[in-house]
Amino acid sequence: MSQGIGGVGGSGSVGGVGSLGSGNINFIFAKLQMELAASAKEAAMGHISQIQETQQEQKKVANMLQTCRGLQNEAKASGKTTEMPKEIREFMDKNNLKYDLTTGGNKNPTKETADSWHNKDEWDVAIQSLEAYQETLGTDIQTKMVYVQDFMGQYNSYTQGANSAIQSGMQTLSSVARGQ
Repeated sequence: MSQGIGGVGGSGSVGGVGSLGSGNINFIFAKLQMELAASAKEAAMGHISQIQETQQEQKKVANMLQTCRGLQNEAKASGKTTEMPKEIREFMDKNNLKYDLTTGGNKNPTKETADSWHNKDEWDVAIQSLEAYQETLGTDIQTKMVYVQDFMGQYNSYTQGANSAIQSGMQTLSSVARGQ
């Protein structure tokens, strides 16, 4: 078939700007809608990956909380102090989370000079700090889920727009083919 009305060839391919016809505009619009849908899907997938990472962090914090509570209970039962594991202390330092820095005779303790040993009351500082951090992570996850829902809504809208444009273009081509 030779070049048809409005620049639509026998294969139905989209021509250049100079050959745009009423059917071609629908297909160009559909292509644009699909590109926008792909962009929205990519953004949603990025946020989903971030949510998964944050959930792993949240699980890690939950395990640390369980450990700290166990050590607090052990200190309470014995009336002595229990040692904060090095991994927890490093995590708390890395994330600027507070824990008790008091030491025997040090009047101005720092994280470098503080001991890792805590009594039942000193454990409260670390536990409350971890709980607050865990809550922050939960809020972050909820915010990212809202973004994912928004991007998926955009994706659905764009794919529906592309489908409508294709249907309209097909109706136009069918009318042209029937000579109407």
